Amino acid sequence: CIGPMGSRVRNVMTELHGEKIDIVDYSDDSAEFVANALSPARVSRVDIVDAQARVAQVIVPDYQLSLAIGKEGQNARLAHRLTGWKIDIHPDTERRGEAVAGNTGGQRRVPPTGRGVTDAPAR
Repeated sequence: CIGPMGSRVRNVMTELHGEKIDIVDYSDDSAEFVANALSPARVSRVDIVDAQARVAQVIVPDYQLSLAIGKEGQNARLAHRLTGWKIDIHPDTERRGEAVAGNTGGQRRVPPTGRGVTDAPAR
């Protein structure tokens, strides 16, 4: 619970000496949760590559690629730690080229509501 006017979040930030806090919507749908974890980047699509190995491929618009990956991969690493999924981020122009070539890879495609390549822990 965020509290009225974000008061609870502000109190936590004060206790953490000004550390920034991101609030991520949880979802039982893995693709949606991965997309939400990459917020504020806009995600075009999340493909679940291997559900057992927990590998997801995320497609973002070209102009959102840097935001999704973050400085030195920080956003992608944090999303990986939060979700427990290996997240492989690609620009949508790269995927359009594969679609033209007919390579769908047999992946389950799940349109997300909202958000790099990582399986490394955040620092």
